[in-house]
Amino acid sequence: MSDAFVAVLRIDLHFPDAGSLKAKRRDLQSVKAQLQGRMGVAVAEVAHHDAWQRSTLAAAVVAGSAGRAADHADRVEEWLLSRFPETVSVQRALASWTDLAGLG
Repeated sequence: MSDAFVAVLRIDLHFPDAGSLKAKRRDLQSVKAQLQGRMGVAVAEVAHHDAWQRSTLAAAVVAGSAGRAADHADRVEEWLLSRFPETVSVQRALASWTDLAGLG
């Protein structure tokens, strides 16, 4: 039986020019739309909902091999770093279905 793999990314963003919650949400909506549409990533804001200049996103990519999941996560991270070179931090974890189900 083949396994499934997921790469989960924790993305901490800083929007130094956002002068209001509305401005941050506009910028954040653009980031989320591009991650979903362009990069094929499932994404949700998971922290700092009411902060003007900060946001934490969780993003996930799924693939049939660890290598493909890691490559996809690399592309996501590279895109984020190119767009927010000084104001983004990305952490990631990679797991298989076997790992997550406790079958290993």
